[in-house]
Amino acid sequence: MKKKTTYKCTSCGQEHPKWQGSCSSCREWNTLEEEDVINAPSGGQKGVTKKKNVVINRLTDTVSQNSDRIVTKYNEFNRVMGGGIVKDSVTIITAVPGAGKSTLLLQISDDVARQGLKVLYASGEESDSQIKRRAERVLQNIHKNVWVYSDNSLNNVLGCIDQVDPDLIIIDSIQTFLLEEYPQRPGSPTQTMECANTLLKIAKDAQRPRAIIMVGQMTKDNELAGLRALEHLVDAVLVLEGEEGEELKQLFSTKNRYASTGELGFFTMGEQGLTPIDNPSEFFMTQRDENDVVSGSALTVVKEGTRPIILEIESLVSTTFMPYPSRIAECLKKDHVNTLISIMEQRANMPLHDKNVVVKTTGGIRLKEQSSNLAAIMSIVSSCKNQGIPNDTVFIADIGLTGELKKVPTLELRIRELERMGFKRVYVALNGLKSTTSFSTIKVVPCKTLSQVIHSVFGSSNQGKEQRAPWDEEDN
Repeated sequence: MKKKTTYKCTSCGQEHPKWQGSCSSCREWNTLEEEDVINAPSGGQKGVTKKKNVVINRLTDTVSQNSDRIVTKYNEFNRVMGGGIVKDSVTIITAVPGAGKSTLLLQISDDVARQGLKVLYASGEESDSQIKRRAERVLQNIHKNVWVYSDNSLNNVLGCIDQVDPDLIIIDSIQTFLLEEYPQRPGSPTQTMECANTLLKIAKDAQRPRAIIMVGQMTKDNELAGLRALEHLVDAVLVLEGEEGEELKQLFSTKNRYASTGELGFFTMGEQGLTPIDNPSEFFMTQRDENDVVSGSALTVVKEGTRPIILEIESLVSTTFMPYPSRIAECLKKDHVNTLISIMEQRANMPLHDKNVVVKTTGGIRLKEQSSNLAAIMSIVSSCKNQGIPNDTVFIADIGLTGELKKVPTLELRIRELERMGFKRVYVALNGLKSTTSFSTIKVVPCKTLSQVIHSVFGSSNQGKEQRAPWDEEDN
């Protein structure tokens, strides 16, 4: 065997024969790490030993096994995981510093321990006393089935696993651990991948399966640090969104071999740690009295995974004194906002060339679906006219560049959620529902164009402070 030294980029994985300041592939600076590579002997397949009589099965003859799950009391976490933690799975969770990932894992550890299972919490970043102080802050009584170990040597952690025999292992974080058999520093691609591979073998042991959750550090680009191979290795990748100091936290998966990746879990951060939001529709709406109608607010229904959520969109329109009006929207891309405003100007005769427009959602959720376009426009119209929309009215439709309303998927499911929450009226696209579909307590108003919706909601009366405008007239 021949041994040579190469330099691998920790950002993109590109190998270089010698060290240099920046990677020639991704142009990142100071990302090259030294690695020792052992080459196979020359002569093709001489050094490869082929095994004979390997047991192989046809796919049709393979027995399908349902993996058992550890179901926690945190329903939002279970939803994202697909029903709970699979007992022989490896999951990695990542977030920006201070988002609450370590707090969430401590709460899960305590809940799993109360089910009679053993938990090992291994940290390469914090001491035992630091973990204990956080646990005392967020947990009422720490269960005795939770073991803690602070050391960045994975070799010592493996010894703890043999000693405690845990059912759930928490590794916080994988980039801080090292195996003593490799000379690279912690966090290097070699150490991270070798540590992850070792933990994978422990989790997948057929004789003693274990669930492992690893914390992964996040880069400045809000991506999981390390090689992409780390994401391919694990069974699920979870992302906890929410800056430090923000109350609302969102948990979702970018990969999950045991469930859909479209589910979204909502939490609020408080003194007692993360609390699940079991009814997001109530959380993302401003609670107002029936007669307390305000301008610039419109409701829609978005679909996060399999769950419909009622969402409030707020807009503020004001006169600009600058050459170019501002368009501000944290929940939408700027180009998307400009497109909606162009549709309003051309198809609904609403001049906004001298108006500043600000759009946001309650809770800060990004609008990913086109089904919210009608509600976003109606919130802007409401602010323009200084006239409120009734609190029991909702808008679910996409809008084309022609000003026509477009159908959206799973419309019946969304309207059923509105009916459950007690709403009375919903505006949808013409032919958006099957003719056989009926609802008992909510009125469905099908419309063809945006102008029809505006006239139906606001009529031709002028209840605001502005004078009669062209868009107040009925669309012929």
